Amino acid sequence: MRIFLAGGSGVIGSRLIPELTARGHDVVATTRREENLPRLAEFGARGVIVDVYDANALAEVVADSAPDLVLHELTDLSMADTEANARLRRDGTANLVAAATAAGVERMIVQSIAWIFPDGEAPATEDDPIIPGSAVEGMEQAVLGLPHATVLRYGMLYGPGTWYAPGARIAAAVTAGLVPATPAITSFAHIDDVVAATVQSIDWPDGIYHIVDDEPAAGTTWLPIYAAGLGAPAPQQAPLPEGAPTGRAISNAKAKAAGMSLIHPTWRQGFPKV
Repeated sequence: MRIFLAGGSGVIGSRLIPELTARGHDVVATTRREENLPRLAEFGARGVIVDVYDANALAEVVADSAPDLVLHELTDLSMADTEANARLRRDGTANLVAAATAAGVERMIVQSIAWIFPDGEAPATEDDPIIPGSAVEGMEQAVLGLPHATVLRYGMLYGPGTWYAPGARIAAAVTAGLVPATPAITSFAHIDDVVAATVQSIDWPDGIYHIVDDEPAAGTTWLPIYAAGLGAPAPQQAPLPEGAPTGRAISNAKAKAAGMSLIHPTWRQGFPKV
């Protein structure tokens, strides 16, 4: 299968390429920077330089690539700019869907997020409504408008190359004692499991899937263990600010029924160890 990987030089995309090519897929991977092309070639992909906001150039590149599948792994979080990432989800996705449609590509897999549900007691499933009006909702709906679409709602990503890796953004904040342990619930996903599930999802039926581990946990549970693994001071426990979301456990039953097999069934296995 020929796969057009939008976001080939990112933390997920760069790990996907060797896994996809090892399974015989022909990968065309995008980047915005010429200096990334040798790295993409080393991973096994044909790199192309394109900006997702340049709709005409993007349409030309997708058409020239003639893919069977568009794999949307684009994010804009290098500067922790949530508005930039929201714009990418809205405008970038719209351009990518338009380019795929113009090229006659009927199938897309898109990276989404799992922490988009209203507070609730029961674990959220793929059938539950998400918080309306967000850029995430718009992104998902745009992709689901294609004849064949898969939405992968990743949990909070951790592991090598992520913000939770030792020395990275979250790890540094925890080490500095800047992150309190609150009762808010988080559902995690190790990057190895995200990559494996994304590759597996090529063979799954169309639809929405939650890619999370088996143990949603409150910050009062996971953060002290994470901090200890970093060799950081024990975090201060704190209540949630008034009106702050409590988080919600996310069910992974549908993805597991489709064939997802977790390398790290719980964050307890994947967190850093001193």
